[in-house]
Amino acid sequence: MATDTVQSRVFNFSAGPAVMPLPVLERIREEMLCLPGAGASILEISHRSKEYIAVQQQAKQRLMRLLGLDDRFEVLFLQGGARLQFSMVPINLLRGRTQPAQYVITGSWGKKALEEAQKEGPVEVVYDGKSHNYSRLPDPSELSLAADASYVHITSNETIQGIQFQTDLDTGGAPLVCDASSDFLCRPLDIERYGVIYACAQKNAGPAGVTVVVIRKELLERTPDNLPGYLSYRNHAEADSMWNTPPTFAVYALGLVAQWLEETVGGLDKMLEVNKRKAARLYEVLDAYPTFYLGHARPEDRSLMNVTFRLAQPELEAEFLSQAAAQGLSGLKGHRSVGGMRASIYNAMPIEGVAALADFMREFAARHA
Repeated sequence: MATDTVQSRVFNFSAGPAVMPLPVLERIREEMLCLPGAGASILEISHRSKEYIAVQQQAKQRLMRLLGLDDRFEVLFLQGGARLQFSMVPINLLRGRTQPAQYVITGSWGKKALEEAQKEGPVEVVYDGKSHNYSRLPDPSELSLAADASYVHITSNETIQGIQFQTDLDTGGAPLVCDASSDFLCRPLDIERYGVIYACAQKNAGPAGVTVVVIRKELLERTPDNLPGYLSYRNHAEADSMWNTPPTFAVYALGLVAQWLEETVGGLDKMLEVNKRKAARLYEVLDAYPTFYLGHARPEDRSLMNVTFRLAQPELEAEFLSQAAAQGLSGLKGHRSVGGMRASIYNAMPIEGVAALADFMREFAARHA
């Protein structure tokens, strides 16, 4: 890559679509006109061609290795983002059942998932952090989970509020359904605890356009026979994600991200170590200036992916964003529903970007405190 092109890239802290690994972008650029062996671009070849099928199978196998999946699980490449999964999960796993699904509401995205589930069957909210503005996760004593629940739904990382489950929830036997859209592949999972994991790719695993669904094959038996075709998990599993034309470019790019995680980073254990170091750099600044930067999340529940905070002097926030952008620190404005700042430091955010932001935050506080 030409030096001037690299230097023109900012440190992109956007919450999604978000930063992707530079080696992956370079690989995409190299292969864009002609995918090796295909004689045409990945954007042009048939999804039924042997070249594309190889791309999709490699992406699938890499995800299975990274997550430690065995043949009890199916990996699906779908479309529609997490928004569609908010509906597909209850349509497939709850419709027609009498036992309620239990929802743990830890932020904005969990609330949206709940709203869709309520249209499909009985739902019980076992925790809702609204009273403290979703600044923390539930303590174990606050959860009353039923082993015979149709499933238990969580959002592993709330991007807007910046709180994250750091460990895998024990449901006591009920299938755990996890919206992992914003922290997918950021750490290893105890996969034995999960029934379904779904994630839109554009925050941490690739470009917009593909949604990954990991589902225990035994749960496919719940899928009603009379569903509209695209809404049936079973249809997609039986067709190996070829029930309709898959988002071929997005699957290709996701496969390259998975390859980067495997071969360059060294797996999810190594990725977690890196993510902890990056997050610590920013939270150290928040803790060093507690009367200037007001962190949203309870310290023990802070997200490794989305660092959320406000300035104690709100009138300085526009200046903060403007000066940060002038230094190549982009995408720091908080979600429109809560305001403030949000630094999204997904897997692909280099440590240099986090260090640059931390330095800027210290300098800005020193000038204005």
